[in-house]
Amino acid sequence: MRAPIGDFDTATPAPDCLDELTAPVADAVRGWQGTVPADQILYVDTDPRWADTATFVEHYGRDLLERSANCVVVAGKRAGETRLAACVVPSTARADVNGVVRRHLGARKASFAPMETATGETGMEYGGITPLGLPADWPVLVDSAVVDLSYVVIGSGRRRGKLLIPGKALAELPGAVVLEGLGAA
Repeated sequence: MRAPIGDFDTATPAPDCLDELTAPVADAVRGWQGTVPADQILYVDTDPRWADTATFVEHYGRDLLERSANCVVVAGKRAGETRLAACVVPSTARADVNGVVRRHLGARKASFAPMETATGETGMEYGGITPLGLPADWPVLVDSAVVDLSYVVIGSGRRRGKLLIPGKALAELPGAVVLEGLGAA
């Protein structure tokens, strides 16, 4: 199948290639219950050498810069307790960790989670973390600009491969909260 965005050789409905996904992402696709059909979540095979945004868009299509999102894991701390959350922001923006995220989590301090925490808690590879398949008790904070896109390129749980997913499907993820201004330029 032809990918709806970007310059990829092929795009495969995620339910047809579960073996290409990490276990938590495959489980999320298997159990998908959103209004967007699961077969509209597409997997594209990509070279892990080109996983970082700048190199990725150079190789797979410049139009992807405005259609890519990053998923980062944030740790909010208050009174000795740490609460983890995911933030999905356009790749051209940074998550407003010390403003929007900190306030939403009710934390005194918020920061990006250490790599070991992010990968250990998600079961995903660093540089490929995706909002599909995250722990059920995590809030998934999604910038409204991402939700408005017809398709978004985001990690697949591994550095090899990406998911193409309708933006509105991200708003339907378990624990999803759509926020204006989550991503700061």
